Amino acid sequence: MERVKPRTLSGFMELLPARQIQMERVMSVLRETYALYGFYPLDTPLIESSEVLLAKGGGETEKQIYRFTKGDSDLSLRFDLTVPLAKYVAQNYGQLTFPFRRFQIGKVYRGERAQRGRFREFYQADIDVIGDGQLDIINEAEVPSIIYKTFTELGLRRFKIRINNRKVLNGLFAILGLAEKAGDVMRTIDKFEKIGEDKVKEILSQDFGVNAAVAAELLTFIATPGGTAGILAALEGYKGRNEVFDEGASELATVANYMEAFGVPADHFEIDLTIARGLDYYTGTVYETAMLDHPEIGSICSGGRYDNLAEYYTDKKLPGVGISIGLTRLFYVLGEQGYLNDEQPCAPADVIILPMTDDLAPAIALATGLRSEGIRVQLHCEKKKFKAKIGYADKLGIPYVIFLGEDEIAQSVVAVKDMVTGEQTKGSFEEAVGRIKSGLQDKAAGTVITDR
Repeated sequence: MERVKPRTLSGFMELLPARQIQMERVMSVLRETYALYGFYPLDTPLIESSEVLLAKGGGETEKQIYRFTKGDSDLSLRFDLTVPLAKYVAQNYGQLTFPFRRFQIGKVYRGERAQRGRFREFYQADIDVIGDGQLDIINEAEVPSIIYKTFTELGLRRFKIRINNRKVLNGLFAILGLAEKAGDVMRTIDKFEKIGEDKVKEILSQDFGVNAAVAAELLTFIATPGGTAGILAALEGYKGRNEVFDEGASELATVANYMEAFGVPADHFEIDLTIARGLDYYTGTVYETAMLDHPEIGSICSGGRYDNLAEYYTDKKLPGVGISIGLTRLFYVLGEQGYLNDEQPCAPADVIILPMTDDLAPAIALATGLRSEGIRVQLHCEKKKFKAKIGYADKLGIPYVIFLGEDEIAQSVVAVKDMVTGEQTKGSFEEAVGRIKSGLQDKAAGTVITDR
């Protein structure tokens, strides 16, 4: 029989056990944090009808999508979590209560060129608040607090949430006579941080025919200094010239003013008028989140306000606001940069029991009792030498070993060895449980990420 060389496709991530536990911890923190803000968990199919998934169609999406046929069915793998959400809300509109708040952590697929830190299969972690006909701006101020809470719970400290409002930009474009080129200009200034002012000017001038003086005023505007207070004051100077601009400036001030009340410290957010979010999808507040010590990574969480989530599926107007974390990429980058906390235990069990007698019933009963106390237990009954069994526990990083021989069974005691300190004690079942739980609590202290 010819052997097939095992391999993982390029652009697909497989993790070794310890890293997988760390990834599960990250997802657990996200789920717990999102639940604190009253979001429903949601899961949608990986595979959808291509007609449904590509209702908007066209552009890069259709080029990157994994599409196939099964019998007479034209099917596609989901490329994000937003389009399936739109379908879900439209389909279940009559059974949902609005505002509908959902979070979803799931895999998505994009057939783009795989490269370092970019994957073809990856997890996204999304939250969205969907309104029925209207959605109060207070939701746009709450979303940054969820971003802040999520990353601080994970252990990140040095990050900043940058906010802007698309209406401010669209209004400014109208004031400067750029309304017809708004989409192109928006996408260009969204690259401001990556390519710099000179390159942005060059693209605006050469590719889109923007007058040099107009381009200069635009770039001066988006680079307004003075922090949040200074930018809000500068926006006042443009008010009264365009209704859309005025509305956006007012919304931006409202969001900024409420963010601290929602628990976001002033040093963790700023108004950044270069933030545009390239998608035409966004219509109001937009967000990007950056690690201060690694700006080259780009945004680790982004999103914004949109006017009509499900316009391709229903005539109901369903405005919303949402954010997305590219979880697989973020996890990869954190690991590469040494941010993952390897001090936290990553063992598959808290305790391993080594039976020292032929009769395994006492060891099985002890394992069952410990599990009923919420302690994760492996029962090692393989026919191996004692040294090999200890080596197995040590290699997996299992923090406690219990030896159960005839003496322990006769005396109704549990012999527990701490594999880190080497300390070994004997005591009652209750004492063993107390010692193990206390030690596990100490060993698990800290966060998934260490932000040095």
